[in-house]
Amino acid sequence: MTQVEPNRKKVLLLEPNYSNKFPPIGLMKLATYHKQLGYDVIFYKGDLKQFVIERIADKCIAALAILDNSIDWELRKDILIDFIRYRKKEFLQQLKLSDSEIELLLTATVEEYRDYYRKGIWEKEPEFDRVMITTLFTFYWNITIDTIRFAKKLVKKPSGLMVGGVLATLQPEEIAKATGIDLTNIHKGILCIPGQLDQEDDKIIDNLPLDYSILDEIEYKYTINNAFYGYTTRGCIRKCAFCAVPKLEPIYNPYIPLQERISLVKETYGDQKDLLLMDNNILASKYIETIINEIVACGFGKKDKFTQPDLLELSIENLQKGINDRAYIRKAQSLIMRFYERLKGEESYQVYKIIFDKYHINKPLTAKKENLLAAYEDIKDIYKKHFRPMPRQRYVDFNQGVDARLFTEEKVHLLSRINVRPLRIAFDDMKTQPQYEKAIRMSAAAGMRDFSNYLLYNFRDKPIDLYNRLKINIDLCEELDISIYSFPMKYHPIIKQAGDMIDYSHNRDYIGEHWNRKYIRAVQAILNSTKGKIGRGNSFFYKAFGHTEKEFLELLEMPETFILYRYFFESLGDKYPHSTDNWRKCYNNCMQTLDDAEKKKVIQAIQNNDFSETIQCSFSNPESRQLMEFYTNYRNTIIKEGSDLYKLKQEYDKNPTIALKHKRSF
Repeated sequence: MTQVEPNRKKVLLLEPNYSNKFPPIGLMKLATYHKQLGYDVIFYKGDLKQFVIERIADKCIAALAILDNSIDWELRKDILIDFIRYRKKEFLQQLKLSDSEIELLLTATVEEYRDYYRKGIWEKEPEFDRVMITTLFTFYWNITIDTIRFAKKLVKKPSGLMVGGVLATLQPEEIAKATGIDLTNIHKGILCIPGQLDQEDDKIIDNLPLDYSILDEIEYKYTINNAFYGYTTRGCIRKCAFCAVPKLEPIYNPYIPLQERISLVKETYGDQKDLLLMDNNILASKYIETIINEIVACGFGKKDKFTQPDLLELSIENLQKGINDRAYIRKAQSLIMRFYERLKGEESYQVYKIIFDKYHINKPLTAKKENLLAAYEDIKDIYKKHFRPMPRQRYVDFNQGVDARLFTEEKVHLLSRINVRPLRIAFDDMKTQPQYEKAIRMSAAAGMRDFSNYLLYNFRDKPIDLYNRLKINIDLCEELDISIYSFPMKYHPIIKQAGDMIDYSHNRDYIGEHWNRKYIRAVQAILNSTKGKIGRGNSFFYKAFGHTEKEFLELLEMPETFILYRYFFESLGDKYPHSTDNWRKCYNNCMQTLDDAEKKKVIQAIQNNDFSETIQCSFSNPESRQLMEFYTNYRNTIIKEGSDLYKLKQEYDKNPTIALKHKRSF
């Protein structure tokens, strides 16, 4: 098989294909590090089989070009990939190998590469000198382990594989056992010591600027983008039992310079609108004034504005310089297509001819560098005419939150010099209520209006604690005329707990000592309608969570479908058997009339969230059986055309603010 291999060493940076908001900062630093060493660096997140096929397709195209360079094989890459993956004759026909006088030889070559993938020959000829995998939350265990196992096939030598990140730091032995890799391949913590990867190199990898270009090598788009990412401190002075930071960053580093790294990123990859800092406890730093001064010097002062740079022009310039062709081909192609889709009339037709007919850059897989550069020259005048960016307010986000216990007038004054939005203040425990409220009041007095916090639940707290913390935020919003967005966050263990038969750190099934499965599901059902966050507004909060602690606890016991379709089931009143009113009557009747043994059995069924037919049949008391019927999942019935519940819901949806007129039959 003909293969064209460059002399440069290759490193593959992998992020498992889980869903996450933030890009892999560690891999972005490793990209910078390896490029400085002269490596050919590739970043990937997605279907690893597809990645392998695309690499094989590149080799096949190189072989085809040697045999017949009169055909632009790059323009047929997407079809070639489909043929290698699915092996269907229709894709072979679409390749139009008959365009060449050596069709038979070309067909044999294409089929050879198809078999190269199908028979797994590629596994015996790994391409990469290093494969480095980042890991995140422990509950992404399965997908992370699968990624590591697959990555073993891609690296030339076992010693070239490295796994790092959160999960790797917390559970290195478990990863080694599950994947068969050596413990020496698993790195714990951050790369903060010179020579950690290469003894002859004295760079501190954790201090290197981030390579933003690698994010454009992949289809996946991170939710949080158009921001500088970084740290000005590392570690935390606290040792909270639920937190992974003491293991991830055990030593508190009170100051990491920021300005030079921001300047380097801006120069190469363009300016970014916001500044997102991942510090775990920035207010603990004795250099907080220096840090704030640097943030201001970087252009993130209170009144600083951001004007979007010309990203297409920057992408073209980086293509011309040869800075990550893999990324900037995708970036430039995407920006050109987005520009074209906004055009109308004659300009749209002109650009269409350039993109589709002249240079064939309408697909990311088949767009060629030289064609993109030429196409840009042809559309540049039209593009520049439409590029009119407007200045926008910049924001600073201390994304991991700040510690309410460390607020002082001086620190609040420093924070007020930059446009922090939102200011995230941790409120994980009712014990910190006095410090939390003081921090909010001090910040509001200094002119800050937008706040946010994660509210940890399912740890050692009781359900009512979550309600009270949420209500405190609602009350503060009304009193101080501010906005606080609360994000209830369910606790998951970061390691296997002593005595547990199941390792709950590898899934999302853990139930805290004061919680149960039904309460967890109820909170999630409530949050489903709020998209996971609770903002300002008394009326909405009281409807979602109840006016009192008693109402909140009732909601936790309520059938899940009744929570999800709250207004509809309430509108049915007491004349329909399956309504909120009738559930409440039946529930209260059971709690008041059942004997202790039967009541305990009913409560256990509800709190276990187990309403199977077996459970329902186990009750001998007719009141108990009637109550269990309310816990049937009615979601399918509601959307089943023709059902009585469907008809009632359709009628309700026509005028949801007015209760349905009660009818005699259900």
